[in-house]
Amino acid sequence: MLKAIVNQKTFNIVSNNTGTTIDEQLLDWDIVEIRKNHFHILYKNRSYNAEVLEADYQAKTFLLSLNKKQIVVNVKDRFDMLLEQLGMTDAANAKVNDLKAPMPGLIVAIQVQVGDSIKKGDSLLILEAMKMENVLKATGDGKVKSIKVNNKQNVEKNQVLIEFE
Repeated sequence: MLKAIVNQKTFNIVSNNTGTTIDEQLLDWDIVEIRKNHFHILYKNRSYNAEVLEADYQAKTFLLSLNKKQIVVNVKDRFDMLLEQLGMTDAANAKVNDLKAPMPGLIVAIQVQVGDSIKKGDSLLILEAMKMENVLKATGDGKVKSIKVNNKQNVEKNQVLIEFE
C-alpha cells in the first residue's frame, strides 16, 4: 500500500494483479506509456495526457503534468508509514551535525562556504584517497557553520571537516 498526498489530501493506493484501488474504489482505467515519462490515460470515457516532469525518488516527491496542469505528489510507502507509527518521522528528515572524513586522504576541493544552506545530497567536498576522488555529500539539511580544513590538506579518518548549525 502507498499513500499519495496531493494538495494536503491523502489517498490510499493499493495495486496488485487484480487492479488498482484508490481509497478502496477500484479504478477502471487504461494507462499506456507513450514514451519515457509520458503516459496516455483513459478513465471514465475521458482522455488524459500525463507526464512526469520531475522525480525525486529519495524524497519520494514527484511533479506531474496532467493535461498541462502541474501537480505535486508526495508518496509514502509502507516503510515510511511504519516509521510514522513508531514515532520516528524525524529519522527521514535528519539534520546534519558534522561531516567527518570517512578515511584518510587529501582535500582536493571544497564546494561550500560558511553560511551556505545545504540540502540532503548536496556535494560538500572532494576527498582523494587511494588515488580515487570521493565526493562527500550532505546526509541531511543544514547550514555550514565552519569549515575546518583547507584545499590540499591531508586529513585523518574521523577528522571533522565541516560543522553545521
